[in-house]
Amino acid sequence: MSKSLDVYSDLVAEGEEIDALLDHLTDEQWQLPTPAPGWTVAHQVAHLAFVCHLAATSARDPQRFAEYATQAKNGFQAAVDAALAQFLAAGPQAARARWREELAASVAGLSEADQKDTVPWLVNPLPPTVLAAAGLMEVFAHGQDIADALGVRREYTDRVGHLAWFGVHTRDFGYQAHGMEPPREEFRFELTAPSGGTTWTFGPEDAEDRVTGPAADFALLVSRRRHHADLAIRTEGARAKEWLGIAQAYRGPGGAGRKPGQFTS
Repeated sequence: MSKSLDVYSDLVAEGEEIDALLDHLTDEQWQLPTPAPGWTVAHQVAHLAFVCHLAATSARDPQRFAEYATQAKNGFQAAVDAALAQFLAAGPQAARARWREELAASVAGLSEADQKDTVPWLVNPLPPTVLAAAGLMEVFAHGQDIADALGVRREYTDRVGHLAWFGVHTRDFGYQAHGMEPPREEFRFELTAPSGGTTWTFGPEDAEDRVTGPAADFALLVSRRRHHADLAIRTEGARAKEWLGIAQAYRGPGGAGRKPGQFTS
């Protein structure tokens, strides 16, 4: 990935782009269903507030984060549902304000942390930049759900370079989610930036299995916001072809994902 990409400033920019979609929404628009079953636009924003709160707490209050981690082990979904209920109770505008506050706090906390050290996270400690990339994936993915609910076609930027890196390095999550043994062999990834001037490459050049295509489509693939049949991602090799159907850049169940032809963009 190009070293000119700054994950912290890009996380801020991605958040601002999604936040701008929320300007002037009516009460009815806040309650529009998104592609995530049972979640409205307001639910998506409340979820982002919760995730950013976790990241900010990880960077600034490890002891408090340890309490969250314990709760997660005893039932993560219950903890998520409780947080959503809390953030939604005050209304969608309050959830939006909380998200903006927590996003700023998480970026500040992670960028101020020792960049050579790690911060605690739910499964394993992570370098601050990696947790920021995970946060960018969250904003990208849930922002896509919001855009889809509002009928907005997004213009993707080279910020997806972070998601290309993150999706490559979480390749095995899809196998784990399906109870499959990840292959030992590395894949070759060649992903083109939206600007067209850069191709991000990962893995050995002579790998038998290859994944190529637009980096934005790759981000949509590993965030499971589009079905692979609707993306310009191409594979070579049986293992890469199999991975295409299970790809995800987050731990746990992959969910229903999206159906072929569900979206035209």
